[in-house]
Amino acid sequence: MDKIWTEKYRPSSFKEVKGQKEVVKRVEAFVQNKNMPHLLFAGPAGVGKTTLSLVIARQLFGDNWKNNFLELNASDERGIDVVRTKVKDFARTKAIGNVPFKIIYLDECDALTREAQQALRRTMENYTNTTRFILSCNYSSKIIDPIQSRCAVFKFKPLGEKHIFNIIEKISGSENLKVNDESKKALYVISGGDCRRAENIMQSCAAIADNGKITEELVFSLASTAKPK
Repeated sequence: MDKIWTEKYRPSSFKEVKGQKEVVKRVEAFVQNKNMPHLLFAGPAGVGKTTLSLVIARQLFGDNWKNNFLELNASDERGIDVVRTKVKDFARTKAIGNVPFKIIYLDECDALTREAQQALRRTMENYTNTTRFILSCNYSSKIIDPIQSRCAVFKFKPLGEKHIFNIIEKISGSENLKVNDESKKALYVISGGDCRRAENIMQSCAAIADNGKITEELVFSLASTAKPK
């Protein structure tokens, strides 16, 4: 079974991350200094928040990155317990290698209750010597102020047409697909700047396309969307 394309084509370096130039520039500076504050990444789905967090970990820790990086999804485990237990267990031990902290990536933080966010804030304070948090959410307004004030806040935007086209071209080259301009446009329109959605629809199209040819009709039919016009 082939890998899911969103994983197969996930960027692994800063220069591969599309569409968030200013964010990437500032974050890369933190990594070069091997020192960074807690980060809050806010923005819609599929625009690079998780990807950039993984790039940070790979660049900071090299081959050790998996031992020094904990990814949790706050919306799966809405309560306060996950913040108290998993985070504390991971944050208690020192990082492996020459970076003085580990990273905890907490996705969908806006799903945490206010009480859980208060607990998270205390945990962030207690383990600041050994741990940096990267918090990810759709809306930063749903994160309590005491957490926001402890983080460098970065706003992510939907990817523009140029960046989605770049991604489509890279994948179609690797997978031997034929994607004409109308089909590219259709993929962009349906994705709304969400790279993950564009890649998933492309992969679905590729599975049933004749001779690797992805047509505009196929894109709209698999996305269950009527053509705009």
